Amino acid sequence: MGRRIGKRQGNEMTTRQRAIYEFIRDLIQRRGFGPTIREIADAFDIASPNGVVCHLKALEKKGLIHRNEFKARAIELPELQAERKRARMAEEPGLPFAGVVPAGFTTRAFDLNERIDFDELFGSPGTFVLRVKGDSMIEAHIADGDFVICRSTGTAERGQMVVALNGEDEATLKYWYPERHRIRLQPANREMPPIYVKNVRVRGVVVGVVRSKI
Repeated sequence: MGRRIGKRQGNEMTTRQRAIYEFIRDLIQRRGFGPTIREIADAFDIASPNGVVCHLKALEKKGLIHRNEFKARAIELPELQAERKRARMAEEPGLPFAGVVPAGFTTRAFDLNERIDFDELFGSPGTFVLRVKGDSMIEAHIADGDFVICRSTGTAERGQMVVALNGEDEATLKYWYPERHRIRLQPANREMPPIYVKNVRVRGVVVGVVRSKI
């Protein structure tokens, strides 16, 4: 199937691109979602994440894959009708349930296709829901299992609570404090140290919390 698509686009894949494409397709078909950059790098002994990104950009340019910034496992195949599935989801009530956001950069968010019906409270365009994992924000009254309502944005003011993504799309929920040559991601738990990073970006700003337990 990969060979047929490559010819139809009028731009053949290289041997390495074809192998990566078939690896992506196989994982999506077997487990329902694509690989991470790290998984591709490990599978093909690619030393740098940038090397993987170059191959993915080439495949995307040829129309063989689609990369969605709303998902950490962001690789989709048009041939598997991912767009049709998203269209069906858009007709359902509620906000997109984008996944689980951890206390540190340990697991990935933005990889679940479910809906949470908070429209009556937080139904404005550009909002999404994440379930919190861990206790790093416990002193901000956000506990493990709670839901945070986020406004999608790429910027934040100093001291705002944000969902931040590092260079490999690993997510964390923290307070945002830009410093001179780095960003301090500050937990709301005095027993946990801050996270200092340079390669990080804002994915959303927290605008509400729904407690899972009373």
